[in-house]
Amino acid sequence: MRSELYIDGAWTPSSNGETFEVINPATEEVIHHIAAATAGDVDAAVKAARRAFDTDGWPQKTGTERARYLRAIANGIRARQAEIARLEVLDNGKPFPEADWDIADAAGCFDFYAGLAEELDGNPEETIALTDDRFTSRAVKEPIGVAGAIIPWNYPLLMASWKVAPALAAGCTVVLKPAEVTSLTALELAAIADDVGLPPGVLNVVTGAGSVAGQAIIDHNQVDKLAFTGSGPVGSKIMAAAARDIKRVSLELGGKSPFVVFDDAEIDKAVEWILFGIFWNQGQVCSATSRVLVQAGIYEKLLARLIEETNRITIGNGLDEGVLLGPLVSKKQHDQVVAAIAAARAAGATVACGGTRPEGFDKGYYLRPTILTDVPLDSAAWVEEIFGPVVCLRPFETEDEAIALANDSRFGLAAAVMSKDDARAERVATAFRAGIVWINCSQPTFTEAPWGGYKESGIGRELGRWGLDNYLEVKQITRYVSEDPWGWYIK
Repeated sequence: MRSELYIDGAWTPSSNGETFEVINPATEEVIHHIAAATAGDVDAAVKAARRAFDTDGWPQKTGTERARYLRAIANGIRARQAEIARLEVLDNGKPFPEADWDIADAAGCFDFYAGLAEELDGNPEETIALTDDRFTSRAVKEPIGVAGAIIPWNYPLLMASWKVAPALAAGCTVVLKPAEVTSLTALELAAIADDVGLPPGVLNVVTGAGSVAGQAIIDHNQVDKLAFTGSGPVGSKIMAAAARDIKRVSLELGGKSPFVVFDDAEIDKAVEWILFGIFWNQGQVCSATSRVLVQAGIYEKLLARLIEETNRITIGNGLDEGVLLGPLVSKKQHDQVVAAIAAARAAGATVACGGTRPEGFDKGYYLRPTILTDVPLDSAAWVEEIFGPVVCLRPFETEDEAIALANDSRFGLAAAVMSKDDARAERVATAFRAGIVWINCSQPTFTEAPWGGYKESGIGRELGRWGLDNYLEVKQITRYVSEDPWGWYIK
């Protein structure tokens, strides 16, 4: 396991020598210590990224040249996929098959943006038709500059890849700050970048507290772009801070996503997707479909099947075979989710199953997957993101009622609908006020498709070509081509 900061192509301890603990959420054991970056360390990283962008020629490389580095990083991730996935489990707690899937997706993300980097060479500009034929004009895309990327703890390497890969493809340089509780695989990404010969300063990784290292990135006046995935309150602070220097900002924030199930849906299929929509990654997913609306005709039958299947989920250490639900990421997160369940019960909700520590798990941040019913519409459990294995169920009568309940949220990240009636499913999908909509499924995510939300769920889109556009500025270049003098001042 790596323990130092990666700045300007070199491994270095924190300038004040301080470190922080890495805790295995399955055992509560301290398994490692990592350097805690200071504001001075971040300044060094930003200046290295600035030099790599301004004078060392990273943005001047062709897209094809940058693509070679991206593909080499992808291959480096794949070569160590099982090893890195195991680190992700030790750090985050998720079951190994989930982590293994994440690491494969991270490698695929670098491959995808390598392809888009190459396309920048083939389509570097757009000719603009003007009404005045004395001029020609074209629009070109250029990299923004130094990107500060701050990522969450739920998908550590994958979220890093969603930001680093498009930024490097565009020609930006990056200062990456992983979440304090899950920093191990971001450091391995730096090691792989170093192994493939990525030029010094192009990618820098600074670990440590968000209040120190993260804040230093946000406040640094040589950072041109801030890319953040995390909570709404932190995103709001980042947006306010970015306004001082008019930094470019993309924010992928929280959600309280609805899943509408109509009475023509097959119950077992609906239950499977409800389970996947909320218990994958222990429910620590910003797009988790945590508000499930079930048409009244099948509500009781579906609820019974859902309780039955939820109680069958195998809980345990993510490294153990057959485990489908690991521990929550940290004691803080565990305590917050437990408190949210208690508050829901106090507000009048019924805990239909789960809500407690599983038997036999005295250590580790474990929680039984939880189903809440009779949840008041104005309660925090229905309105706020819990970010844990907790789902709220509620019956509805009509399509209009379902749409109104689904959209009655300040969030708008994702939504799902299940019905055999294709016309109705399309109608409801169109009515959802959300950036990501699933029909007859929940949570599948593809690198090629845009990811982001409406309302308080964020600004901008990641993934696909939209993710590349996050790191590109558009420049207009207009030329006067007429032989006639302009003749405004000099006749």
